[in-house]
Amino acid sequence: MARTISILGATGSIGASTLDLIRRNRDEWRVVALTANADATGLAKLAREFGAEVAVVADVSAFAELREAISGTNIHAAAGPGALVEAAARGADLTVAAIVGCAGLAPTMAAIEQGGVIALANKEALVSAGDVMTAAVARHGATLLPVDSEHNAIFQCLAGNDPAHVRTITLTASGGPFREWTLDQLHAATPAEAVKHPNWSMGAKISVDSATMMNKGLEFIEAYHLFPVGVERLRIIVHPQSVVHSMVEYRDGSTLAQLGPSDMRVPIASALAWPARMDTPCAPLDLAAIGQLTFRAPDELRFPATRVAREAVIVGGAAPATMNAANEIAVAAFLDGQIAFTRIVQSVEDVLSRAMLSAPASLDDVIAIDAEARVRARELMECA
Repeated sequence: MARTISILGATGSIGASTLDLIRRNRDEWRVVALTANADATGLAKLAREFGAEVAVVADVSAFAELREAISGTNIHAAAGPGALVEAAARGADLTVAAIVGCAGLAPTMAAIEQGGVIALANKEALVSAGDVMTAAVARHGATLLPVDSEHNAIFQCLAGNDPAHVRTITLTASGGPFREWTLDQLHAATPAEAVKHPNWSMGAKISVDSATMMNKGLEFIEAYHLFPVGVERLRIIVHPQSVVHSMVEYRDGSTLAQLGPSDMRVPIASALAWPARMDTPCAPLDLAAIGQLTFRAPDELRFPATRVAREAVIVGGAAPATMNAANEIAVAAFLDGQIAFTRIVQSVEDVLSRAMLSAPASLDDVIAIDAEARVRARELMECA
């Protein structure tokens, strides 16, 4: 019998890769809900192709276009944040949570509350609302399957093993396009240079996060919530080839690593087929052609973002949500030419130093903390 699936963020890169895999295994899946932010035309095309039950745009101004584009079908069209939550609450066997930013928090929570399986690709769910989300997962008996390549690698390396036996978990980082640059060069880096990731094809914001190493800081916080081994057992190492996606070392000295191509369809396929495996169109890994794999310790003088993230998760409370929100504003300011590259993380630290850091008790608290941090960050940008 076909499994049901909902994809929150169907027109983004994770959604496109997920649907590519489903397209190759059409008999195994029935699509319940597809959502997008404002791309009504793209969403309607996908909803028609996959016979979705419902298609939702977050931007209400795109609703008329969506409704027109799916006219003559049995697909239900809806729009707005409430409609996103309703779509996520339809209770599919698997929900892919790939809505970017805090807009994805409430829909992800709605999916969790159905007690199903959530393939998690929304960083804010665990970075900003980690304690709130993990408590909801436990309360509703839901299952989180990480889709980020690093966390999915750790998940695979932990399979069948007791976390109590883990000595360390190591997240690998490519180091981004600036890993060999001096501080003076970093200060003069341009947005065009920052978005040219050497290994992955990604959007502008996440590419800048890779360049500052903030993406690895965010992933460190996610790993803290996904794999309860404690901050002191989490590590980051720079691995320029992006072949080893992460590693787990056990108390007996054994280290398990997950290797694969730089293609998001690999971790997505792991989540789609879990606990089994499925074919993908990805080329086999050719280690002889790659030639060598290298590793180095991160340089937190040039790239302090990983230190800032580690300190934020130790402080806890509102610190991770504040850090995430301030970073989004700072990255946008850099992309607009408003601040220098090296000011991104400095601005995040400035916002953290002035923030009230009481712990959020609910999703509403998280959203309020996020909003306040954005206000403070924008004020800093205006003074830059």
